[in-house]
Amino acid sequence: MANTTLTASIVAKASLAILENELTMANAVYRGYEGEFDKKINGYEVGDTITIRKPTDFTVRSTITASAQDVTEAKTTIQVNSIAGVDFAFTSQQLTQNIGELSERVIRPAMIQIANQIDVATMNLYKDIPQWVGTPGTLVQSFAGFAKGAQNLDQRSVPQDSRSAILAPADFWALAGSQTALYSQAINNKSYREGEIGKIGGINTFMSQNAPTFTTGPMGGTPLVNGASQNTTYDTTGANTQTLITDGWTAAAAARVVKGDVFTIAGVYDVNPVTKATLPILKQFVVVSNGSSDGSGNLTLTIAPQIITSGAFQTVSAAPADNAAMTFVGTANTGYTNNLFFHKNAFALCTVPMVKPPGAVDCSRQSKNGLSVRVIPFYDGTNDKSTWRLDVLYGVKTIDPRLAVRVSGT
Repeated sequence: MANTTLTASIVAKASLAILENELTMANAVYRGYEGEFDKKINGYEVGDTITIRKPTDFTVRSTITASAQDVTEAKTTIQVNSIAGVDFAFTSQQLTQNIGELSERVIRPAMIQIANQIDVATMNLYKDIPQWVGTPGTLVQSFAGFAKGAQNLDQRSVPQDSRSAILAPADFWALAGSQTALYSQAINNKSYREGEIGKIGGINTFMSQNAPTFTTGPMGGTPLVNGASQNTTYDTTGANTQTLITDGWTAAAAARVVKGDVFTIAGVYDVNPVTKATLPILKQFVVVSNGSSDGSGNLTLTIAPQIITSGAFQTVSAAPADNAAMTFVGTANTGYTNNLFFHKNAFALCTVPMVKPPGAVDCSRQSKNGLSVRVIPFYDGTNDKSTWRLDVLYGVKTIDPRLAVRVSGT
């Protein structure tokens, strides 16, 4: 292919293609929200907010008499306030190279870094997920261990399609190693020779070094629910959080829990979100923000999901009783790898077209498959160099935490 002078448009197209190829978790989440809005022409600025609707729920009647239900749609927002950018300088001679050469030597390393930053931001949404199964501190090194995550998704009626699993390297290779012992040549050859796992139980399985390690809070004492009937009604603002008054912590003012801690309450069981039937597992709740006890061991937690005991948005079998025991997952102040299983609609990534600055002469924006890259070159005539800035404006958000589960080994 003959060399040609590279333009911002050519570089932006190459960058966009590489970015899409390098994303891991971010490629498995929903990326369509930005298509619902009308700023594609002028572009978005850092900090712009997108409002989206969350799915509604209903109850089913079993009588001939009609009983109309209100359509209750909660709203939530995604703020596109994160920038991932790389800047590089080219001489005029370099800009006459073949785009394939430039992509391999310069653009690909830059886009790998941007993709990694976006993947980290997406993976860090795991702290919003209350479901946590398996044995913290052990590897997912068998089908039985992997199946804990799939079983949890099935019990809670998470759709079978578009499921993905992101495993930490240690868990991924432990699971791949277990597959080498299988009789099936089609499976163990890929595991042994290529280190591939592929789809397991209908779940697309990937490895990512960005799988997070979660460190539990300091804890202390024997936490109990302080007061009965702490149930509430569905929050149409989309926050879907509530406070829970507790006591029984160590009688001292000190930090006790951190965002992402998961716990269960004695006697409070999960329900199937579709049928509302009580499940044989205790409902899990996640701490939404760090919390400290007072000198008497009292602590008011902010938790999710809400404790809703009836209706279309029912989450639990019953409200917790006064003095019901609370059990937290894991040991205090201990780090645990959190592998993540999820349906694509659990999380959203919005990468939106950025605004074109009025002073930019050769600005190019390229968008495809819910991703967008902006490239702006500016010229240094003294040194005959072109500095190129490449930007991705994005936001991430947990849309439906019911559609995901954190998985440890067993």
